[in-house]
Amino acid sequence: MRAGLVLTALLAASPTSRAAALAGDPQAGHAMAQKWCTNCHIVDSGQKRGTSTGAPTFDAIAQMKTTTEMGLHVFLQTPHDRMPDLHLTRNEIDDVSAYILSLKR
Repeated sequence: MRAGLVLTALLAASPTSRAAALAGDPQAGHAMAQKWCTNCHIVDSGQKRGTSTGAPTFDAIAQMKTTTEMGLHVFLQTPHDRMPDLHLTRNEIDDVSAYILSLKR
């Protein structure tokens, strides 16, 4: 019984289970990013370039040690000078956040 509790705790702490616990759908987030974000950001490896200079790639955002699901939610809900207010729904924010976090290595 105790070994089962330890195994459960280890699985809960694993990166795979954390990814599964994300609220959004990474595939839906990828599709949305391709539609709305490619004007400024490179959202996947198949895209050659974005039109905005200085906008980080989604991969670069994902690799930042400070990038978390909560941080992405806050960022995507806060207006920024260089980023348009897309009026994303909570589900859309969940999906885009899940996609970005799926790029984390």
